Amino acid sequence: MGTRLYVSQAEAYLQLCDFQSAVVSYRHACLLEPQAKTLHTRLAFIYYLQGQCLYDKGMFLDALESFAKAAELKPSCRSYHMRSLACLTALGRYTDCLRLVSNWLEADSQTADLFTLRARLHKQLNQVKMCYHDLRSALILSPSCPEAGALMGQLEEASERARQQAVSRALAGELTEALSKINTALEHCPETGRHYLFRGILYRRLKEFTAAIEDLVLAVELSEAGDAGDQGSELSGHTQEDWRAVQGEAQVQLVLTYNDFAVHCFSRSFYTEAVLLLNKAIQEQKEESGLYINRGDCFFKQDEWEFALADYQQAKEISPDDQVIRIRLAVIHNTLGTHCYQDRKYQEAADKFSEAINYNPGVSRYYENRAKAHSKLPNVEGAKQDAISTLILDPTNDQN
Repeated sequence: MGTRLYVSQAEAYLQLCDFQSAVVSYRHACLLEPQAKTLHTRLAFIYYLQGQCLYDKGMFLDALESFAKAAELKPSCRSYHMRSLACLTALGRYTDCLRLVSNWLEADSQTADLFTLRARLHKQLNQVKMCYHDLRSALILSPSCPEAGALMGQLEEASERARQQAVSRALAGELTEALSKINTALEHCPETGRHYLFRGILYRRLKEFTAAIEDLVLAVELSEAGDAGDQGSELSGHTQEDWRAVQGEAQVQLVLTYNDFAVHCFSRSFYTEAVLLLNKAIQEQKEESGLYINRGDCFFKQDEWEFALADYQQAKEISPDDQVIRIRLAVIHNTLGTHCYQDRKYQEAADKFSEAINYNPGVSRYYENRAKAHSKLPNVEGAKQDAISTLILDPTNDQN
């Protein structure tokens, strides 16, 4: 009987818009019948009405307290939570808003609307990359979601503006400024392969080779996913031709970066590291003679004569008329001949010196070395002819 009286009293207060008194009466009723769900539901609704009245008066903090109590009594009612979110937004407490929406996404079924809502909050907090990822999730769930599509369009426009600014800075030689702009572009669209391609090229020009390789590898991976028709990649609107163009250019730049990094290591006498980098470059591009020349030079510095010879010969097969390769082949054969001579393998030494002369006949030292080898065989006539050739090429030579 007492419960009914409290309920009647509460409803009378409610008619007078005395929400606080109505709340007190319903709370008494709930204490008397704690298992009565209808009483708790009605109390939650009164808290909601009280909160709405306070919200309309601009009393957002008090309204938030009322909506929070309503949501506590009936947590399944999303509208109560949404009103709390409205209060937090009006108070400028976007971090609390973000935490609330994230809790919903973790606790409830994930929807495009919730991802879009959180994306807006990320954007408000200038967390652009997180905004992008939430919009991507929203569009995967609902590709035709207009709000998510519109906001994604804004991010893509901002990203493209930043990319164009980066290009202008790079053309002006302002590489550090260009890097800053392309970073901005990537914050707005962090899964765009051509942005990573561009940044990789910038890093290469700045000699930040490790960062360049990471970006170029990522550009290849993203473009491969796009070319394969990955659902997330299709959201960007690029065609398969676009993806393949990015992939091809990224692979070219990756080879150039491996090579540049190897040259950088070579200049600091890090020959083993340079070989490893050139191995990666050759794995990507097997028909570039310059890569074999550079790796051969590394082997040469490490006294790996046979490996050096093999690389120079491979380079010659690719570019048979390249005089730089012929000079290196002459040097390596002369080196091998010298070692044969020191091991008293005079015929092998003479053959190696002959190869050196064949590749570069204008070097007097090669004839001089062969003359010494011939004299040990003995091949007096051959030694004599080589001594004459040495003097013709180098009249100042007094070794013969």
